[in-house]
Amino acid sequence: MAKNHIGGTKTRIKNIGIYTLLVLVFLLYMFPFIFIVINSLKTKKEIIKTPLKLLSEQGLNFDNFVKAYEKMDFAKAFTNSMFVTLSATVIVIILAAMTAYYYVRVNNLLSKIFFSLMVASMIIPFQAIMIPLVSIYGAKLGMLNSRVTLIFMHVGFAISMSVFIFHGFIKSNIPIALEEAAYIDGCSRTKTFFKIIFPLLKPTTATLVILNVLAFWNDFLLPSLVLTKEKLLTLPLSTYKFYGTYSADLGTIMAALVLTVAPILILYVFLQKYIISGVVSGAVKS
Repeated sequence: MAKNHIGGTKTRIKNIGIYTLLVLVFLLYMFPFIFIVINSLKTKKEIIKTPLKLLSEQGLNFDNFVKAYEKMDFAKAFTNSMFVTLSATVIVIILAAMTAYYYVRVNNLLSKIFFSLMVASMIIPFQAIMIPLVSIYGAKLGMLNSRVTLIFMHVGFAISMSVFIFHGFIKSNIPIALEEAAYIDGCSRTKTFFKIIFPLLKPTTATLVILNVLAFWNDFLLPSLVLTKEKLLTLPLSTYKFYGTYSADLGTIMAALVLTVAPILILYVFLQKYIISGVVSGAVKS
């Protein structure tokens, strides 16, 4: 009994230590976002004077949100971000799932080479090719200032990772017997994929939807190179309007950042349970 009591005490102390560490790490990780939310409700003077104070002397002040909404033309920027993000995500998911399915089932030398090249392309940083990319599409082809061009580039940069994750999930979790049964019943390869295979990819699809939406929605660098016309700006680009040459409206910037992050944060909260299951069942087993 004494040993069990000592062991139980040690276990409780260990658990308390682990939970304390997790809470500290969580607060450290969340501090920038909490800092932004708190200061979005303050004036510029109060932000500079007391940035860590929870509430301003005037209490909750939503003037910064009203000003940010109007100045950044939130409705237009939100529409642009939504169009680009949804279009690119749908295209990536469908093309990646079909490509990964082909690579798994048509297991010949050519498919192995192409799959290896796609995986290898994941290590190439965007910064290494952004200048030639913009130079070709801008100076040579004149395709900049187009949401279609931005969607095309997003798809190109995101397709490799999505194929890689889908490939692992299909290879390890979907038996070929299901497809053989569908072929016996008269289904074509295309119908088999969309009626049998694709619905089974739900966990991985949800994971990739979250990852790609986060990447497309929050991206600043690529849209800043492709889009320069004000009517085409996405939400991250619209927040740059509040930065002046010599000063910046800090309160309005904080409010604009909250407005930009809020939609994607809501989506993440609803779909977060699929992330771990999708990644583990896909990428780790491939």
